[in-house]
Amino acid sequence: MAELSSLEKIRLEKIEELRAEGIEPFPTRAVRTHTSTEAIAAFEHLEKTAGEGKTPDELKVTLAGRIRAMRAMGKVSFAHIEDGDGKIQLFLRINELSQEMVDFFNKMYDIGDFIQASGVMMRTRTGEVTLHVHDFLLLAKSVSPLPAAKDETMEDGTLVRHAALEDPELRARQRYADLAVNPDVRETFRKRARLVSSLRRFLDEHGFLEVETPILQPIYGGAAARPFTTHHNQLKQDLYLRISFELYLKRLLVGNLERVYEIGRDFRNEGVSFKHNPEFTQLEFYWAYADYLQVMELTEQMVSTACKDVTGSFKVVYQGHELDFTPPWKRLEMRQGLLDVTGVDIYEHRDADSLAAALRKKGFTPPVNATRGKLVDFMLSEYLEPTLVQPTFLYDYPRDISPLAKSKPGDSQTVERFEGYVAGFELCNAFTELNDPLDQEQRFIEMGRDYAAEDEEKHPMDEDYLRAMRYGMPPCGGFGMGVDRLTMLLTDKHSIREVLLFPHLRSEEE
Repeated sequence: MAELSSLEKIRLEKIEELRAEGIEPFPTRAVRTHTSTEAIAAFEHLEKTAGEGKTPDELKVTLAGRIRAMRAMGKVSFAHIEDGDGKIQLFLRINELSQEMVDFFNKMYDIGDFIQASGVMMRTRTGEVTLHVHDFLLLAKSVSPLPAAKDETMEDGTLVRHAALEDPELRARQRYADLAVNPDVRETFRKRARLVSSLRRFLDEHGFLEVETPILQPIYGGAAARPFTTHHNQLKQDLYLRISFELYLKRLLVGNLERVYEIGRDFRNEGVSFKHNPEFTQLEFYWAYADYLQVMELTEQMVSTACKDVTGSFKVVYQGHELDFTPPWKRLEMRQGLLDVTGVDIYEHRDADSLAAALRKKGFTPPVNATRGKLVDFMLSEYLEPTLVQPTFLYDYPRDISPLAKSKPGDSQTVERFEGYVAGFELCNAFTELNDPLDQEQRFIEMGRDYAAEDEEKHPMDEDYLRAMRYGMPPCGGFGMGVDRLTMLLTDKHSIREVLLFPHLRSEEE
């Protein structure tokens, strides 16, 4: 056990003392008739029914929650407890409980303890709806004192100070404490849950079937990313945690499941940033007989609907910018967007050497020995992406950076692909999917040739996926979106860590 603080030692002594007196500090059963919100609402309804100036009928309730503040005042004591709905005040008086019971409460109970309290609802002279306690029971003793996000003001106006939980890394590392003391953090994750429910409901209502595909895969694919590796001892197989659902979901289109989606975890062995976590939640769907233009329209409908469901409006404020998700969103061709911000027309430079030279001529410093696709990605991420603040679809991408998308008719070097950008970062990605197995095989070969042998982000050849395609895949549109990033936008959180319950962190020793 870690070294205990003086306060923790005192609380452990209280646990021993309670047990010596025959009181179990962690009883097996708990009783609750109302949440805090329900009790307050029921009492206010009785007040309204009784009429102005009249005493409402007695409302007996049993509440349960964590003590968040305490104040002893001789013959009476006040406390606030917090449950999943909110806070409510407790009023303890010797007339109902005896001086011994009130003293016992003040001595043996601490902020952070879980308590069960029974009594009648009342309104204090200052107007606060309160539980007048007739009986109480300890449900769980808090050994370690909780930090708090802010101070508490008691019934008599006394300010009760707590140690603050403010360090972002500590909050992420001890999310349980962060949730316990910060109601706004709990609301962030409630909004996240509403977001996922909204996305799922929208796709269900549009005829999509929710499916589950393997997380452990013998061949990773569907994106350019370094995978996590593991090993199956019984089968003696090296396996990869998936980096995308794509190739498995498109296999289902071959099997005549025409509209499929999955919401789940992907894993990419990459660096951590304000918008990247090695483990993240992705939504992908695939839609037979649709193209990227139809997917574009469905995307803005789905995201705007989710925005309205979660926030009550199509407009949200993110990091000081008002974002308007009302359809239709702005459309911008990638070629034109890159030309606007760099002065370089990628269509005039069809190979890496030419494009790199054009960038250097304009005063830019492109990465050395990069493929043409990497150079285009450099132009996009460094210069165009930060300018895309309002929801924008950037469309028609070079084939070099889109190995799974279908070429535009009459232009073999450009594919039907779009990405949705908001607040200067990518939110979603979509294609008119490639369904020609011979073309797909050639793309895999080209990618293997373009990347260095040691480059772990190259897209491996997936023979089984090609075999599935040879059975025939209908024309289709595909889509992928980071759920974490959309949550950031709808909750005004700058870092992805703030919308992940348990983000990946360095070890505490580091």
